[in-house]
Amino acid sequence: MTEDAAIAERTIEIKRMIDGPRHLVFRAFSDARHLDRWWGPDGFTTATRSFEFRAGGTWDFVMHGPDGTDYQEWIEWLEISAPERITMRHGERPGDPDAMEGVITFIDRGDRTEVVLTTVFPSKALRDRAVQEFHAVEGGEQTLGHLAAFVEGGNVSAAGEGTR
Repeated sequence: MTEDAAIAERTIEIKRMIDGPRHLVFRAFSDARHLDRWWGPDGFTTATRSFEFRAGGTWDFVMHGPDGTDYQEWIEWLEISAPERITMRHGERPGDPDAMEGVITFIDRGDRTEVVLTTVFPSKALRDRAVQEFHAVEGGEQTLGHLAAFVEGGNVSAAGEGTR
């Protein structure tokens, strides 16, 4: 098996076209006040404990499931190239051996933005478990759907402040 094939079998890629300019779509990722309003699949809410949006910074948050279960989450921002790309490590805690690597790419399509979320898991087994048990593909699609609704609803202003 080639290295590319080995990576491909550990990868999930989700795409979404959003009616909004790239700088606004990117801005929805750059502020916890925004993320707390749209991040997560259907039925989930997000509560940020700490947030520092810079390379080497972290986002520590809890996702509250519709059944009352709390999911401890942690993201380390590895690279931020505004407004084109964010690279991150996502797990339950710092040093999580099951943490996945993610890249969010924002492709300028004029008045629209194509968002590509690529997640690479440490193993095929972890990827398969995320897909089968945690419905990672559907959850990712729902999360990007919430992002689209948030941006398209005018919740991110050109000045960078969220609107209500």
